Amino acid sequence: MRVSRSALLLAIAHALLLAAAVLGVAARAQPATAPSALTVTDAWVRAIPGGAVAAAYMHLHNGGGQPVRVIGVRSAIAAHAMIHETRLENGLSTMRAHEPLDVAPGASVELRPGGLHVMLTDLSHTLAVGEQVSLELLLDGGGRIGVRARVRPAGAE
Repeated sequence: MRVSRSALLLAIAHALLLAAAVLGVAARAQPATAPSALTVTDAWVRAIPGGAVAAAYMHLHNGGGQPVRVIGVRSAIAAHAMIHETRLENGLSTMRAHEPLDVAPGASVELRPGGLHVMLTDLSHTLAVGEQVSLELLLDGGGRIGVRARVRPAGAE
């Protein structure tokens, strides 16, 4: 069987394009960053009876040698999730967005009532004490950390 040079070159070009496409898909399927050194402990959510909002709290620790930047938060139960900070200014309590959140190497950051917290708004349902809420911290560079937070009563600290 005799194949023309142009047909052979065309077949090789198609094979190379297919290989490039397969490698491109494989490259995108890999995590954008190495596993993060950020650990999350003591995660919980404060229930607000009948409320369409809630706040999540947790302890973050960077056990690595590089800073970790949290650039966002997601939760399937909330239309919006964002890191906020509550401050007392001129005798008034104010709340504002605090993203990104940087955690230095070897440092810890506490998200707690009256300070940094994850604000969950437009909840899909009223949270029940004892319920588990899934959150996802989004890291600079494409990493993600899944968090499970148990709902505590409104007066919990």
